[in-house]
Formats: sequence, structure tokens, C-alpha cells
Amino acid sequence: MLTFGLDTHTLIHISTNEQKKDWFLKLNPNGRIPVLIDNTKTPPFPVMETSAELLYLLKEFDSKDIFGFKDELERNECLQWLFFWHGSGAPYQGQVVYFAKIASEKNPGALKRYKDETLRIFGVLEIRLSGKYAGEPRDYLAGNGKGKYSVADIGTWPWVSGWDFSGAITQEEMNQFPHVLKWIDRIAERPAVKSGTAKRWQNW
Repeated sequence: MLTFGLDTHTLIHISTNEQKKDWFLKLNPNGRIPVLIDNTKTPPFPVMETSAELLYLLKEFDSKDIFGFKDELERNECLQWLFFWHGSGAPYQGQVVYFAKIASEKNPGALKRYKDETLRIFGVLEIRLSGKYAGEPRDYLAGNGKGKYSVADIGTWPWVSGWDFSGAITQEEMNQFPHVLKWIDRIAERPAVKSGTAKRWQNW
């Protein structure tokens, strides 16, 4: 959004359950962040679910396909990886955080289940980025050759880069995925990513 000059935002402190209040539930009945509101529409148009929001931004504000693809096959490849993470990675990694940091009762079996599956998903990303079956390593998840930074990476990176947040996944375990770690660092160096992850956001 910063790239498109869309810097309007409202910070939601989820530990206060602000996202469960009526004003927010009118925007997203599921009571989850983030929610995108397009105030250029009349009336303003809310979009929930991260992947849907990314695709909405592509259609409405990215006419040059800076973060998308004009080629239909590349576009479909991008969607495959975006949906792969949305449906497979995020739910499992979210449960790792829950059982490691939030659950009032410890459940080692559940934590192991979700951690093992998260590591398996990281392994799929490693296969993709390493080029194990394609012949050469990739810089990004989708696109021809080494790939292009796209919404597939944007939807996946915030989760994977926070692999240590739960405290349940170790550096030794992550060292199994050297191409994933390089991908994390590569994206972290992008100016817009640096701005979006600056210290002003870290207490939220």
C-alpha cells in the first residue's frame, strides 16, 4: 500500500479485543485483522481475508502489475502459491503460536502436531525456492526464471519471517531451509518492507 501511496491506516490492538466490537464486526463478521476499506468507493467497500485484500489491491490500484503478472500462466502460478500459504501455512503456524504462547492449558501433542506441519510447509517453500525439481534456485515464489516479487511473497513473508515468534521453532530447525532464510532476508531489505516493519509498529 505504501508503494501505491495508500498510507491511511487504523491500528488495532488485538489484545484488547477491539476487533470483536460491533463497529469492527460490521466490517468483518469474523472479527479478525486485517480489514481493508476502500474509501474511493461509495459507500466505502470493506474487504476481509488477507489474500482477497491483496487481490483487490492488485485489481484496483496496480494497473502496471508491479506486484502481479500480465501473463495468465504466471498469474495463475502466483495464485497457486498465495492460496497455498493462505490455506496450508497460515492456519498451522497460527496454531503453533496459540499452543506455545496463548493456551491456558499446555497440550504438547497439539503443539507437536501443528509445529511438525508448519515445518513441513516450510519444507515445501524450500523445495520451491531451492529449485530442487526445476534446475535453478529462485529469488521469489512465482514468475518465470528466478521469479518476481509479487503478492505470493507479500502474503507469505510476514508469517514465515516471524517463525521465531512462538518460541517453539528453533534456529537449528530453520537451518534445514537455507533458501527460505535467504528469501526472508532478501525481502526484509526491500525499502517498503523496512518502512512497513519499522519500530513504530512493533508494539501493536
